Amino acid sequence: MSTLQIFLAVGGGLVLAGLVGHSAWSARKNQPKQATPVPPPPAPPSAFKPQSPAPAAPAGAKASAKSEPPAQSAKPAPASDEKAAAKRQEVPVFEADSNLAGLTELTAPEKKPSLDILIDAIAAVSLEAVIIGEAALAAMPGTRRVGSKPFSIEGLNVSGSAWEYPVAGQRYSAFQCGVQLANRTGALNQIEYSEFVIKTRAFADAIGGEAQFPDMNDEVARARELDQFAVDHDAQLGMTLQAIETAWSPGYVQQCAEQLGFVPGVIPGRMMLPASQPGQPPILVLSFDSRAAMAEDPEQTALRAFSMALDVPQVLRAEKPFARMCEVALKMGSHMDGVIVDDAGNRIRPEAMEVIYADLEQLYDRLDARELSAGSVLGRRLFS
Repeated sequence: MSTLQIFLAVGGGLVLAGLVGHSAWSARKNQPKQATPVPPPPAPPSAFKPQSPAPAAPAGAKASAKSEPPAQSAKPAPASDEKAAAKRQEVPVFEADSNLAGLTELTAPEKKPSLDILIDAIAAVSLEAVIIGEAALAAMPGTRRVGSKPFSIEGLNVSGSAWEYPVAGQRYSAFQCGVQLANRTGALNQIEYSEFVIKTRAFADAIGGEAQFPDMNDEVARARELDQFAVDHDAQLGMTLQAIETAWSPGYVQQCAEQLGFVPGVIPGRMMLPASQPGQPPILVLSFDSRAAMAEDPEQTALRAFSMALDVPQVLRAEKPFARMCEVALKMGSHMDGVIVDDAGNRIRPEAMEVIYADLEQLYDRLDARELSAGSVLGRRLFS
């Protein structure tokens, strides 16, 4: 073999080795970031101390040793020592979120929202005599909607003198039926109002009452005005976090989100940041591809982006939802090597976040002035 052939063979081997190394490096670089495995807790220390072997007795003492009672086994450690040892081995993985402490306490269920003249068209149903709750429940219509609007019936409890949803065993002296004037599907129209009248009259006839309705044209006009206000003051914000270079695995995204207080949702690929008050909707909703979350091997699935959404009228102003949204996005973007963009793919800078925050404060003020504060019962009903 000549020198040229040897040189070409060595050069070809080096080129092949370089290609193999570059391929391996590219594959490792493009592999999605994985979640850090959580180390298992250390094994609990033994509560019993091993008994050291007894020293050998002299030959002359064997006979006397037989007459002595056998030595008792070592006594178990006191219960206090076991509790202290178990307490020492508890190592928290994530720092607890103080806002979630209230969610672990048992709370009474939230009372269903009452009818309110501010957003409902209400018809009064008068009675000649008091009736029991069982009779009212038997006369309830089959559906609780009029078109696309919620329909409700409430009774005036004789004992408590308060309007409530009819309950078996209670007595009621009057009733009122209502239909919501507007929601995110639009304003109440004439057809829906006519259906409301039909349902209310059927209920009133079944319980022996007489219904009195407000003027249809006035209520439809109120519905249109309320719907226009809702359209002008509705706000749903979203941010998207895109990977700059290396993609993420679903487990990596979930682990980073959990460290900031998010909890898994019912739908795969969705996580929520719970509110500090029970019964309130989540502050933020984090979403990524549900197919990646349900893949056979999710850790080998690459995610290039995920989104966060804020439904402004549904969340209490005191939660400071947009400030928390920006804080979460900035922290996750810095830790995960990502960039914050809007729905059009344009980068969102901190200066733009400050402008949006100022606009939201004015929006909150207008909702408060209309008694439809963000996160309130009426506000959540209107913007639903």
